[in-house]
Parts: sequence; C-alpha cells; structure tokens
Amino acid sequence: MHRIQELAAGLLERIEQGRTLTEALGNLQRNHELTPAERGALQDIAYGSLRRLGQLRFVLRQLVPRPLPAAEIERLLLVALYQLLHTRAADYAVVDQAVNAAGKLAGGKFKGLVNGVLRNALRQREQLLAAAQRDNEARYNHPRWWLQRLRAAYPAQWADILDESNRHPPMTLRVNARHGDAATYVAELAAQGMAARALDSHAVLLEVPCNVRELPGFADGRVSVQDWGAQQAARWLDVQAGMRVLDACAAPGGKSGHLLELADIRLTALDVDASRLTRVEENLARLGLAANVVAADAAQPGKWWDGQLFDRILADVPCSASGVVRRHPDIKWLRRPADFAALGQQQGSLSDALWPLLAAGGKMLYAPCSIMPEENRQQVDAFLTRHPDAQLLQDEQLLPTPEHDGFYYALLAKRP
Repeated sequence: MHRIQELAAGLLERIEQGRTLTEALGNLQRNHELTPAERGALQDIAYGSLRRLGQLRFVLRQLVPRPLPAAEIERLLLVALYQLLHTRAADYAVVDQAVNAAGKLAGGKFKGLVNGVLRNALRQREQLLAAAQRDNEARYNHPRWWLQRLRAAYPAQWADILDESNRHPPMTLRVNARHGDAATYVAELAAQGMAARALDSHAVLLEVPCNVRELPGFADGRVSVQDWGAQQAARWLDVQAGMRVLDACAAPGGKSGHLLELADIRLTALDVDASRLTRVEENLARLGLAANVVAADAAQPGKWWDGQLFDRILADVPCSASGVVRRHPDIKWLRRPADFAALGQQQGSLSDALWPLLAAGGKMLYAPCSIMPEENRQQVDAFLTRHPDAQLLQDEQLLPTPEHDGFYYALLAKRP
C-alpha cells in the first residue's frame, strides 16, 4: 500500500506545479494500473490531504522546523500525517509504508527521519492538533490571503464559509421534469432503502452519497447529479417553448440538460474546450435530449454565431471557483491573489461579447461559481455602467451550506 502513499505524494507535487487535481488524477490513472480499491484509496488520500493541507503543513513544521532539502520527502510526510491524524488506517501500517516509500526516495537517506517524525506525531497528536487550532491557516485550511479577503467581504460569515468549504460536499440529484418530481423519486429511493429528502419540486438531497449506477432511472435519464445551487441557473432563466437559448460555457452539460428538461427550446451548447464537449453530448444522449453542440470561444462570436439573436443567454463565466472548493480542494492552493484581475478582465470581456447576441427584451444570466465580490456584484455593476441598455432584474449571492455550493446569479434584461 506504500505505492498509494507515493502516488498521493506525487499528486501533491503536480498541484504545486499548477496542475488541477482532476487533471493530475486522470493522468496518473491512465499511466498506472490500479485496482478499484487502490483508485478509491488514492482519491480519498489526495482529496483529504488537500482539504487539510494548511493543518498538515503546520504540524509538519512543528515536528521538522525547517523545510527538508528533499521536497518529495516533505510531500510523503504530509500524506502520511493525513492518514495518521484523519483516517482509520492502522498507525503501524501507515508508518511502515511511509518508511518503505522513503527508502525509494532521495537515495533512502531520510528513512530514519520519516520514522522518527511520524512516531513523534503519534506521541504528540493531541498537542499538535490543539496548536494547529490556534493558527488561522491551519485551523481553516485556506491560504492567509484567502482568509483576509473573506473576512473583508463577509465579516459575520467568513468562518462559517470556510468551515463549510472544508466539509465533504453533498450529493444532490435533479429529477428530470419530463419524467417525474422530487417527492415521487424520494419515495422510490426509500423503497430501495436509500434515505433522501426533497429540497424543492425537482431537487433531492441524498443522506449518503452513492455510485450513480445505484440510482434508479439514472441510465434512462430520469435523474442527474447536480448541486442544488447549480440547479438555480435554469430556473432563473425562465425559458419558454420555442426560445433560442445559448449556454455559453456549457461543459460538462448539467445546466444545458436542465434547460432542455424545462422547455422545448432551441439550445446552442457552446464551449471553448472541444474535448469537454464529449461530456455534454453524453449527458444529453442519456437524457434523450438534443442541442446544437459547438466548440468555439464564446468571446469571439464572429467565428461561430449565425447572426440570429438569442432570447436567453446563460453566461457561466470562467472564475476562481471559490464557491465549489469543497468539491475541488486544490483550488484554494492553486489560486493566487493576482489571478482575480485576469479573471475579472476575462469575465468582463466575455459578458460584453455576449450582450450584442441577446434580443431586445431578452435575458442574460451572469452565473459564476464564486463567492468573491470582485467576480460577482462588482463585475455586474461595471457591466451596467458599460451597457446603458442593460437592466438588473435581480441578483443573489449563494454561500456554501450543507445543501448547496456557492454561486452568484445576476439576471440582466435588455431594454426594448
């Protein structure tokens, strides 16, 4: 099993190099033959280590005050500390596996150090965890600059936001409106011994996450997995039969599918990443629905737009993804303070490029999965200044809760 520790430590290295966890996991699994159990263990350790990375780094520095000259040993220790402090793995097995793994790294020079550090961690477990609670980056497992930004934006809620962002995300379902409703599906789940509750007429929250293959009707398109916060996008757009609708950043297709479930619309599902559009097509095929799927840059409509105006536009713009950190714990360690200026410019350019494509009287939904004001209301205020024909109908900031992730929605109408 030390192989899993080595692989998990390698994933931390990829994150330090700027790769996303999703990308790094995908590449690793393609290059290594892993059993289902190994894949599950690797994913659990990788996600868990990144969720707790602030604390793990703090604890490691208490045990080894100066960074080691071999970064790969530091990463191995972080992974092993996560297992010792936060999993049910047998302590002796974790230490033994880490020592064996250390024997293959840096010429084996650090085997004794790894053994000593981990045994000290076990002896001092309670003191180390108590000390970590007194350090904000370790306590909240987010970079200090992130804490400062949230404190400034949400002085009364910042701590709750961070705690929620460190929890495991809920598994929420969207019942296909063409095939049923939440109450009926909850009863169907109960008949199979699966506890769940309805959040609204078509959203269902599972008490315990499961494999999608266990969900009745999933293969037939009767239900999809989609966060409840994300499900609000299609409802806000209020699509009606016959409308021309653009999903400007469609991959992986959850919102496209939802829009098509709600009304017989003519949908263009656009995304700049052609490889990700495969997921859109697969999702729509499972649902038995169809759209015009186009690989193109939404910010350059001259290269793909046919000149016919849209009645509705969903602008799920690129953003920091700060509202979905619990699903992607690498985000908080990948982002840098300077990223927001570049993201803001991209958000503004994309919104400006899409606005001329909207018919008079039509609506555009600005919808980043962010909780940072500079990506949300500040962007909308700037957009309204640039476009006098735009009217803000309503907006809402959703913060992470046990029932949904963090999103921002601003519904803009084009004056006739």
